[in-house]
Amino acid sequence: MQNNNYVEFKKKRDLGEILGDTFAFLRTQLKPFFNTFFKIAGPYLVIFLICNAFYAYTVGGLMNFNIESSNEVTNVLMIFVAALVFILSMGAAYAMAQSVTLHYIKNYVENNGVINFDKIKSEVYSTFWKFIGLAFLVGICIIIGFMLCLIPGIYLYVPLTLSFSILIFNKKPVGDAFSYSFTLIKDYWWITFATMLVVGIVVAVAGYAFSVPSAIYMYAKMGVFSAEIDPSNMGGTLLDPIGIAINTITALFQYLLSIITVVAGAFIYFDLNERKNLTGTMERIQNLGNSTNL
Repeated sequence: MQNNNYVEFKKKRDLGEILGDTFAFLRTQLKPFFNTFFKIAGPYLVIFLICNAFYAYTVGGLMNFNIESSNEVTNVLMIFVAALVFILSMGAAYAMAQSVTLHYIKNYVENNGVINFDKIKSEVYSTFWKFIGLAFLVGICIIIGFMLCLIPGIYLYVPLTLSFSILIFNKKPVGDAFSYSFTLIKDYWWITFATMLVVGIVVAVAGYAFSVPSAIYMYAKMGVFSAEIDPSNMGGTLLDPIGIAINTITALFQYLLSIITVVAGAFIYFDLNERKNLTGTMERIQNLGNSTNL
């Protein structure tokens, strides 16, 4: 049985259709998707937000020049620990967000819009370390690419971003998903880059809008609007409860906005896969033949 609002993934799309269908999918699946998402990724998100607040508070203490520092070694160690747990929690939270989103789409496609929560949860946890391993591999390659020169980093980013979709939808091992991403992108790098760029701009603008309250509060605390600027109070913004709350809410919204990029990436993957392998077309022809024989 197919959902009346079912969004077909396995077909060719242009840039406008990818953007439109990304938001159409999220709109029609808003309640079931986020119910599934928060039940599975929620604990990782909570830990990430706590670590984010802890890191902001620690950095704020170091930047607040009104507070006497009694032990520089302890302060540096605290910054290091806070940064480490923040980076690890952020990596795990974002990896889980991407994994849950892609497995949800996979289940959605396989069952024509009917979702099986238990299967999604099982598959997310069964592929967790594979996903983390691929994320580490992709991250290292892209960082090295950007360190060598900007252009290699950009070039690697485009195909390697799709390796996560290949890992989930094609059920390939980490190494095969990594290498096949370059095969999938061949002859379509520029159009894929353009699509990712537009999606990235949309998400970045939305993320900037959510970061405005935090910036306004920081400037107000520093006295920018009253023309009584006090740079020494910059760290105080991250130390008081209101500043921490605003910073945490901003991190939450930016985290949720990343889902848009993941869904758009899945549409890009299916578009390229259709252009290369005609998978969706062949399935529709096969289903048409089966229905004719009934």
